[in-house]
Amino acid sequence: MSGRLAGKVALLTGGGGGIGAATAALFCAEGAHVVLVDMDAGALERTAAAIAERTPEAKVRVMAANVADPATAVAAASECLAAFRRIDILVNNAAMRNYATFADASPEEWQAVVNVNMIGNANFCRAALPALRQSGKGAIVNVSSCYAVKGRKGMALYDATKAAIIAMTRTLAFEEAAHGIRVNVVCPGSTLTEFHVNRTKAAGKSVEALKDQRQDTSLLGRWADPVEIAHPILWMACDEASFITGTTLVVDGGLHIK
Repeated sequence: MSGRLAGKVALLTGGGGGIGAATAALFCAEGAHVVLVDMDAGALERTAAAIAERTPEAKVRVMAANVADPATAVAAASECLAAFRRIDILVNNAAMRNYATFADASPEEWQAVVNVNMIGNANFCRAALPALRQSGKGAIVNVSSCYAVKGRKGMALYDATKAAIIAMTRTLAFEEAAHGIRVNVVCPGSTLTEFHVNRTKAAGKSVEALKDQRQDTSLLGRWADPVEIAHPILWMACDEASFITGTTLVVDGGLHIK
């Protein structure tokens, strides 16, 4: 690795697995110190252990908490500052899924998803902004979804809130440009994470069959590996993307043009 994040401190939500864990591992390999937030304490410990095995010199702190709680964002930002005295990068990756249609979703279901996918992101941005401004080269990378720009059925709540993240990103890019903070959004396509594998096993289905399910959902005919999403997030976060802000990067194997 080339040390593209040497000396940087990153706060990352949804770091217990999947894209978040892959991003955390890549950040540490590139020299960053990280604070990871996730509801699953066990998953966070596994992520931290995997990072330590790959990058023994890495400095990682973990916080098991609900990103929908405003106090979590404040505590996570405080943990970064207490441990590493700065915040240079914020990655909002935590998300909640719901499979209800528009016709069936209750107000309570809507609010639960909004609390995580939209308000949770906003809370972390607000909590981290003072330190990001002091960084001088702060970067926020929000993780949305390719389905924020391409329709489908059965994921109304998730997709609507992921689309809102794109609008939030653009607004924040306008507001924070004067403070040297870049704000961008990455929209992953079908990514083979532990979430999908565990859900398939719980349903008594074959993981091999799961791998075949997405052959028609991208031009490349396969799922993405989480690290294939982590690399674009890394690039958006590092100084190589220093003239990019307010941009939506779709990383979906061409799904959005099918």
